Amino acid sequence: MTTTIAKGSPVLIDPRSRTPLLDVVVPVYNEEADLAACVRRLHAHLTENLPYSFRITVADNASTDATLAIATGLAAELPEVTIAHLPEKGRGRALRRVWSESDSPVLAYMDVDLSTDLAALLPLIAPLISGHSDVAIGTRLARGARVVRGPKREFISRCYNLILRGALAARFSDAQCGFKAIRKDVAERLLPLVEDTGWFFDTELLVLAQQAGLRIHEVPVDWVDDPDSRVDIVSTAIADLKGVARLAKGLATGSLKITGIGRDPLPGFPPKLANQAVRFAAVGIASTLAYLVLYTSLRGGIGAQAANLVALLVTAVGNTAANRRFTFGVRGREGATRHHLQGLVAFALGLALTSGSLAVLHAMTAPAQLVELGVLVLANLLATVLRFLLLRHWVFRARNA
Repeated sequence: MTTTIAKGSPVLIDPRSRTPLLDVVVPVYNEEADLAACVRRLHAHLTENLPYSFRITVADNASTDATLAIATGLAAELPEVTIAHLPEKGRGRALRRVWSESDSPVLAYMDVDLSTDLAALLPLIAPLISGHSDVAIGTRLARGARVVRGPKREFISRCYNLILRGALAARFSDAQCGFKAIRKDVAERLLPLVEDTGWFFDTELLVLAQQAGLRIHEVPVDWVDDPDSRVDIVSTAIADLKGVARLAKGLATGSLKITGIGRDPLPGFPPKLANQAVRFAAVGIASTLAYLVLYTSLRGGIGAQAANLVALLVTAVGNTAANRRFTFGVRGREGATRHHLQGLVAFALGLALTSGSLAVLHAMTAPAQLVELGVLVLANLLATVLRFLLLRHWVFRARNA
């Protein structure tokens, strides 16, 4: 179904209003060690450098340690600090709640570790105040950004954003940076459409904004990795993959179509490409799960690299056969041998990506099995996007024509 949002020019923001112009949300879960220092540093920066009134909202996501008590003390100490307590976990859930209830015309959020240099905050919100842009994001992947982090997280981040570009035609460069802002009038229209309540919330919000034709402003940031990050790479990767598949299906079927928000919406996918992308994504998810089952069952007996080779070869043959039949509609045996031989080229590409990722990972450290699986999942996702391009424009090119 198509969602139509009433058109209109951006609401003018009066910086002289008594209502805090900016509401900065800091979502937290069991952050008793870092919360006080983070809020005091953020408060000092805003007081000294922001020429507008502000509020800092600590959004506690069902913490079980002293986080809520510390937040209560900070609210008593600093008049600009408030608290929102949620009985359930979920960063997306916290942002939806606070942004929906806030009366500030500009809404933002940042991670409690303050990995992003706060000097980027004013450039982040300025285009929203002026009405030039609707959403603003910090980016670690654009030219001008200065980033300090390990190669593993750099690889994961770039693979994820490459997947978004291939599967969802994303035009923003960094969906995961915990440093974003949105106009209140825009948030009121978009938030009811966002389904995810966890880490994928950011990505879904940006995809919806792009589909609505909203203007997304990007600010290159200085960013230093937090070595104490508690993000579960494997579970987050799986949840993000499910979210990408859900949005890709919505784009393909036309159910995810937003019009009338005030700027010209971007053109959608060509129908044939969209249909193929959805079918390919479904086959890809099934292949990835089969690969993980085979890899984990074989790894203990023959080692990581050999298990990766066998699991990838078996699933590659099945993947080519399934895509031949369901994605590109090729029936019968004619050309099957050629298709499978060409599919092995895509297999070799996937093998190079996964084997190379394993080699780099093992050269850096002795990883836990979950970390190893997480890296393999991301490498396979990148290989999947490249496989789709090869199948569509080379293996089954005549069929597409």
